[in-house]
Amino acid sequence: MRRTGGCLCGAVRFDAAEPVRDVVVCHCRECRRWTGGAWPAAAAATDALEVRADAPLVWRDSPASETRARRGFCSACGSTLFWQAPGRDTISFGAGTLDDAGGLRVVAHIWVSQSAAWELPGAGAAIHARGLPRP
Repeated sequence: MRRTGGCLCGAVRFDAAEPVRDVVVCHCRECRRWTGGAWPAAAAATDALEVRADAPLVWRDSPASETRARRGFCSACGSTLFWQAPGRDTISFGAGTLDDAGGLRVVAHIWVSQSAAWELPGAGAAIHARGLPRP
């Protein structure tokens, strides 16, 4: 099974082969400024993601990222699509960009130490003051 998704205007489309990681919601200041709120993201192995773009997919360094991550968005409509940190074998994508997010659930909230007062996470998922603990 593959998960498909894309930007608002349809110029950038992607396919991610399963398994797709369940949703992690990031509450960091960068994600809030980038998306206007906490960013719910699923993820897949980098080599399992195929991207097709009729408009350029733009990558920018994430200015305050502790992981030196970069963020990808559609140059035509500006949709927030991807987050990728160097040295990791996965790429995150906005859960809201999926055509069908059925079966995915929120498994963690990260960077809650930087949460906005109106977005405090509810019960039922792991809560981390900073990023996800690395194995």
